[in-house]
Amino acid sequence: MAEVLKQAPQEDLKMTEKSDASTRSVDESSTTLVEDPQLDRKLLWKRDLVLIPIMGILYMLMFLDRTNIANARSLGIGKPNGLEESLNMPSNGYNVALSIFYIPFVLAEVPANILMTLNKVRPGIFLGGQAFLLGVLGMCQGLTRSYGGLLAVRFLMGIFEASLPAGATYMISMYYTKREASVRFAWFFNFALAGPLFSGLLAYAIVNLEGTGGYEGWRWIFIIEGLMTCFIAIFVICLCPNFPQQAQSWFLRDHERERLVRKLEASRGQEDKGSAVDNIPMWKVLSDWRIHLFTMCFFCCDITASSVAAFAPTILTELGWVSTTAQLFTMPIWAAGIVASFSITWLAARVNCRTPFLLFCICMQLVGWIIMRVYVPAAGVRYLALFFMSMGTFPQMPILMAWLSANLRGRKYLAVGMAWMTGFGNCANFISSNVFIITERPYYPTGFSNGLAFTVVGFALVCTGFAVLRMKNKKREALRAQMTEEERERDEEVYFKFVY
Repeated sequence: MAEVLKQAPQEDLKMTEKSDASTRSVDESSTTLVEDPQLDRKLLWKRDLVLIPIMGILYMLMFLDRTNIANARSLGIGKPNGLEESLNMPSNGYNVALSIFYIPFVLAEVPANILMTLNKVRPGIFLGGQAFLLGVLGMCQGLTRSYGGLLAVRFLMGIFEASLPAGATYMISMYYTKREASVRFAWFFNFALAGPLFSGLLAYAIVNLEGTGGYEGWRWIFIIEGLMTCFIAIFVICLCPNFPQQAQSWFLRDHERERLVRKLEASRGQEDKGSAVDNIPMWKVLSDWRIHLFTMCFFCCDITASSVAAFAPTILTELGWVSTTAQLFTMPIWAAGIVASFSITWLAARVNCRTPFLLFCICMQLVGWIIMRVYVPAAGVRYLALFFMSMGTFPQMPILMAWLSANLRGRKYLAVGMAWMTGFGNCANFISSNVFIITERPYYPTGFSNGLAFTVVGFALVCTGFAVLRMKNKKREALRAQMTEEERERDEEVYFKFVY
């Protein structure tokens, strides 16, 4: 790793070029860029208009197929032909159905992302093909006639969905500089939030399909959304670009591709020029403290996200609204998360600072969980608590993703780091799926207490991350001050500056 180019993301391009010329043993002809703002803006627009919608819609479909079971359950509450009644599910059956999806999802995420970095299969085919299979399995959820069949289908869905979120975030990391990536991660995650937002509207509309074709209304949620996933996956296969170095000519012309690759090298280092799988030992990547610290932060955040996704429709139904109305009332919650996610992430990128915004969001989470835990009698107040939870949770996810990406160097670190965070961070779903115990409704003391506790832990972890990164930077600055010019040129480690 000592040969890797380092660059703090807050430095502008001009400073990057000066730093390259004075401190890095890299051929100037391969890194020096002539200023061309017009071309840079054109490249940015091309990436934003092609890559982000494709990756975002892919993630939206994934999130939609993952969370629509909550809408299907809510639609059938109190009905003899609801999801749980039709499949003769046990009292904890819904919780098990949520959990079983994440077993293969977590285990397959890192291997799938490493396989993608080998670049043996075009990203469009790799990601779009799995999305198509995911859509087929999503339809099977609506066609199954037994509880065991539902569990088997959801297990298979976890396998084919494993590489989608990590692969999409890896593609964004590969196509954007460190500073550009922050806002793009926000757009990416907002696409995901749009999935359950429209799922609530779709579930409300599907209620009129009750009995159509001999199927209950909840089955049509899975069938229609699965068909939609298959249809869009075909466009992903055809339109998803390759990695920057092999980008198709319809997307980037030769001079555009060359300039983009040089900009990415200047931002992330020369590692991006080489093999997709570099010579860094895997054990060194997997034992990196940065990956695990940020993953734990993501884990604590995802406790709230997965709780809102899986149980918001159920909680709203228990607040007194009928199941169909509850579907509509979930939409403002997701919309508030989208607005907060983009606004706060954009502001964090603008000032190039993350920690204060993360702590502010966690405080909003805490307000929501406290209201739920003390169980304020007024239904409107508890509905407001869901807004606090949504607006506090969803901005954290893109900020944490961009924070980790900005502090990693090299393709293998990025591929494993992104997959590890989204994979093991999503282990939060194992907890949130099993702490909302049906016999404890509507108070759910176990579920609300766990959510509150993990939010407090998340606050402490973010503070710890900030303190450790700042301490590391100070140590490197002190080390650099004691080195001779020749030693500095040989040991570029002191030039890598952590961002916080």
